Amino acid sequence: MIKLTLKDGGVVEVESGIRCIEAIKEISEDTAKAALAALVNGNTVELDHVLEEDCAFQPLTFDDDEGRRVYRHTAAHIFAQAVKRLYPDVKLAIGPAIDDGFYYDIDSAETFNPEMLEAIEAEMKKIIKENLPIERFVLPREKALQLMRELDEPYKVELIEDLPEDAELSFYKQGEFTDLCAGPHLRSTGRVKGNAFKLTSCTGAYWRGDSKNKMLQRVYGTAFRTKEELAEYLQRIEEAKKRDHRKLGKELGLFLLMDEGPGFPFFLPKGMIVKNVLIDFWREIHRKAGYQEISTPIILNRTLWERSGHWDHYKENMYTTVIDDEDYAIKPMNCPGGMLVYKSEMHSYRDLPLRVGELGIVHRHELSGALHGLMRVRCFTQDDAHIFMTKEQIKDEIKGVAMLIDEVYSMFGFKYHVELSTMPEDHMGDEADWEFATQALKDALIEIGKDFVINEGDGAFYGPKIDFHLEDCLGRTWQCGTIQLDYQLPERFELEYIGADGEKHRPVMIHRVVFGSIERFIGILTEHYAGAFPLWLAPVQVRVMPITDRVREYAEQITEQLTSKGFRAETDLRNEKIGYKIREAQVQKIPYMIVVGDKEAESGQISVRSRSGGDLGTVDFESFVKKIEEEKATRAN
Repeated sequence: MIKLTLKDGGVVEVESGIRCIEAIKEISEDTAKAALAALVNGNTVELDHVLEEDCAFQPLTFDDDEGRRVYRHTAAHIFAQAVKRLYPDVKLAIGPAIDDGFYYDIDSAETFNPEMLEAIEAEMKKIIKENLPIERFVLPREKALQLMRELDEPYKVELIEDLPEDAELSFYKQGEFTDLCAGPHLRSTGRVKGNAFKLTSCTGAYWRGDSKNKMLQRVYGTAFRTKEELAEYLQRIEEAKKRDHRKLGKELGLFLLMDEGPGFPFFLPKGMIVKNVLIDFWREIHRKAGYQEISTPIILNRTLWERSGHWDHYKENMYTTVIDDEDYAIKPMNCPGGMLVYKSEMHSYRDLPLRVGELGIVHRHELSGALHGLMRVRCFTQDDAHIFMTKEQIKDEIKGVAMLIDEVYSMFGFKYHVELSTMPEDHMGDEADWEFATQALKDALIEIGKDFVINEGDGAFYGPKIDFHLEDCLGRTWQCGTIQLDYQLPERFELEYIGADGEKHRPVMIHRVVFGSIERFIGILTEHYAGAFPLWLAPVQVRVMPITDRVREYAEQITEQLTSKGFRAETDLRNEKIGYKIREAQVQKIPYMIVVGDKEAESGQISVRSRSGGDLGTVDFESFVKKIEEEKATRAN
C-alpha cells in the first residue's frame, strides 16, 4: 500500500501500481467524472499515470489552472489533427495551451481565412465525436528523428535536434495523427466538448519568436466545458475588442504607434494630458509619503552595468552604444543610477530610511512579436523608487509601500492579488541573505493582513519580490506594482551609512514601483474605463457647444471661465447641428457637455449634459462649477 497526501492534508491509502483515475475514484466518484489530470508531487500527470510510492496527490478538474491547460492542450492537438486531415501539406510547429485557450503555429502556403477556420472547426467536431484514445509513447532520439522525417515535419525535427541528448522524447497518438509533445493530455478526444470550443483568430508569428526565421501562421482558439461558458468568454472578447487601447488611443487622439519606431509610442497632446495628470498624482502621493525625487542619466558606461550585474545577467535586453571608444548602455532600469546618487555623500543612520523616487525613461529590447500597444513596449517611463534602510526598518518600509500601492489601486477601483516570488536559479548573492529577505517580505504581508501566493523561483536575480496583479473590469489581470528587497546592489556598490555606534554599515534596499510603467498603466486604464476617463483624468473635461452663432460669444465666455478655474474646457464653434455636436462629444467620451442657446444666454444659465447621465437640465453656472470641482478634487471614478 502507498499513502496519498491530499490538498486538504488528508491521507488516503491505495494499492501500489494503481492508476491516477482509479485512485481518484476511491476518493470520490463525482470527482473522478470531472477529473482531467492529476497533480503528483507538484507535477501534472495524466489520469493513466501509475502511482508506485507515497506522494502528494490532487485530482485536477476544469476548475484548476493546470486542469484547464491539459484540456486546452488536448484541444490544440485536435486542431492540429483536423488541419492535417484537410491540408496534408501543412507543416506543424508548436501548439501550447495559454491563458484562456491555446494556439498552434503552422507553416502553410495558403493564408488561413475565416472560411477555412470554419472548415477546421467542423473537422475538429468530427474528431471529438470519434472519441479517439490518446496514447503516449516514448522513442529514442534516432527513432524519434526518423518518425518526424517520415511524417515530413521539419519543425519537429529541429526541436528534437535542439533537445539534450538524454532528453525523454514523448509522442502522443490519436487515430492516424501523431505529434511530438511533452504532454500531459486527456484520455481521449471525446473529453473535449464539441459545442464548447472556438477558433478565434489567426495572426503571424516568427518561428521561435526570432525575426530572422520564417513567418508562420498562428491560429488561436479556446475550449470550455460548456457552451454557456464559451458564450460568456466570447462576449468578453468582443467587449475587450471595443475597449482595445490601441483602437481607442487612435480614435481619442491619445497616442500613435508608428512603423518608424516599433515599440516606441508617440504621445499626442491629449495623451500627454493623461500622462502628466498621472505623474502629478504620483508626485503628490509620494511627497506625502516622504519621498525625494531625483533624475539620473539615460546612458551610462559599461563599467557601471558590469558592477550592477546587468551586463552579465540582462545584456540581451539592453541597447548598447560606443562613445569615445568606450562601451555604454541605455538604461533598462533606474537602479544603478540611484546607487550612484546615494553613494555621492556619506549618510548617517539618522537619515534612514531614505526614500528616493525617479520617473525614469528606460529602454528594453523586446522581440518584435512580443510588442503590444502600450502594454509591451521598448521605451517607457518607470515610476521607480529606492528605499535605503537598516535591517530593523525592513518590515515597516515594506508595509508602507504595500499600503501606498493599495491606496492607488483602490482609488481606481481595481481589485488585486499578491504574489511573492522567491530565489531564481540565476541569482546573485548568498542563499542565507535570500532566505532572510524572503522571510522579511512574508512577515510584512502577514502583519498587514494581505493574502498572497508563493511564486517559486521567479524573483529578480538580485532579490525576492512581491508583485501586485490588478484586475480590470473585464476580469483580466495585469502585473503592475512590485516590491523587491535587495542586499546585492548595496554590496556591489559598497553603499554605507554611519551607525549609532559610529561604525560603517551596509544599508538594505527596496526597489519598488506603483504604476510599473506609466505607459502600460495608461493602456490598462484606457481599457478599464473604455476610454471614458473620470473627470480628473479626462483630456477634455467640458465641451461648450453654442446652438447658433448668436450665442458664440456667450459660449466662449463660459469656456474662459472654466479654464480660469483650472478645468480643461473647449468650445465647439463649428457650423454643425447641435445633435451632431452632442453625438461627437459622446464619441470622444467627454465627461460634460454644455449646450447654450438664446434662452441660456438671456438667463445667464447653462444646459448641461453628462456622458453617463444624459440631459441634466438647465442650471446656473456656479452650481455646475461647484459640482465638478468636488468631483475633480475627490478624484471620483
